[in-house]
Amino acid sequence: MTEAAPVEERLGAAFPPAAAAGRSGRRIALVLLTAIGTINFIDRQILSVLIEPMRADLHFSDTQFGFLTGLSFALFYAALGVPVAMLADRTHRIRLIAAACFVWSLFSGACGFAGSFWQLALARFGVGVGEAGGTAPSLSVLADLYPPRQRAAVTGLFTANGPLGVFLAASAGGFVAGRLGWRGAFLCISALGMIATPLLLMAVREPRRGAMEAAAALRVQPGPASAALGRTAGLFVRRRTLSLLLAASGLSAFVSYGMLNWIPAYLMREQHMPLAAIAHWFGPAAGLSMGLGIWGGGALVNLAARRSERAYALIPGLAMLVAGPSFALSLMAPSWPVSLLLMLLPMMCVTVYVAPALAVVQNLAPVSARATAMALLLLAFNIVGLGGGPLGIGMLSDALRHAHVARSLQGSLVWLAPLSIVAALIYYGVSRTIVADAALSRSEHG
Repeated sequence: MTEAAPVEERLGAAFPPAAAAGRSGRRIALVLLTAIGTINFIDRQILSVLIEPMRADLHFSDTQFGFLTGLSFALFYAALGVPVAMLADRTHRIRLIAAACFVWSLFSGACGFAGSFWQLALARFGVGVGEAGGTAPSLSVLADLYPPRQRAAVTGLFTANGPLGVFLAASAGGFVAGRLGWRGAFLCISALGMIATPLLLMAVREPRRGAMEAAAALRVQPGPASAALGRTAGLFVRRRTLSLLLAASGLSAFVSYGMLNWIPAYLMREQHMPLAAIAHWFGPAAGLSMGLGIWGGGALVNLAARRSERAYALIPGLAMLVAGPSFALSLMAPSWPVSLLLMLLPMMCVTVYVAPALAVVQNLAPVSARATAMALLLLAFNIVGLGGGPLGIGMLSDALRHAHVARSLQGSLVWLAPLSIVAALIYYGVSRTIVADAALSRSEHG
């Protein structure tokens, strides 16, 4: 990963503008793809921000909301994520991303017309179908615009769409919901996606695949054989680093999404934080802390990996080790201002893993299967993390409430602390294999 720089410099002369976009074109692509990714995350997070007013209107249980905020979206997102990524390895990715943005925005607007649990669940299924065509193809495009040595930092910038989406969902979504109701908030988000779709098609060109790789990798032509699902999935079996990374990332995502999707409800229900305060305080706090975690994780690993590739695992592992105890402490606070203040550190730590994990897969996977490989990693993020985290917390909260446990949501959230420590231990295992696997990957592909 770190030895590719001299080759990239030679490629700059061999493939000027035809192989890759110019500097301004790359920046425009990064900005627009990040903006669309931000809309993607607003669509995901807005349901969590509006959980209490929607629960009062439509009378949902915590288990049902865990299903709506997690599993209902994750099942369709994950089921279509790999096939769509395989399509992205064979076809025009920019058009695919634009079509996906249109679909998820359409169904996000449909959420605003839902009058029952199942109507809302069906709309969330549609959002998941659309968003399956967003992240993996976007990362594949960026990998063909930026060289390997810059990918951890660029991935960190792109994945900052998560905290930015959280910030806008909480702040702008809470503000709009306070004036137009929760249904109006969904319709406004839908309009954003409809505007972004034609902008992407007009402003971003499809880059040449493998333009930033070593000469041997450039000779790999994408096709049915080289991008086959079985061969790509086998990579996660053959490479011990990738198999451990799936487990560590999935568990980290479980903790991260469990926290992210239930903190607003916890603050409103058990700390009595008003919706207006969620918009004014939680949105900026969550957006800033998670943004620092994602961007800082990518930038810090980008710097530290110049000395040792073990940084790709040790840094997110240390972050998860800190996240668990600090989050448990924040749940014991006597008031919402103190609780929110103490949550800044764990909200930052639970997002550090994202950019390093995606960068490792980008660098270890062959050019012709890069989007598919990233979709398999995102499968762990979404099935285990997004699908399991919110639903698991909701089910445990309902079980504790039926057992007459006071502050049942607090009691369920505390269990995320030991899970984060287990994730940290698995990351340590990744650190023991990544150097050898990275060297083997370089010998095979360049």
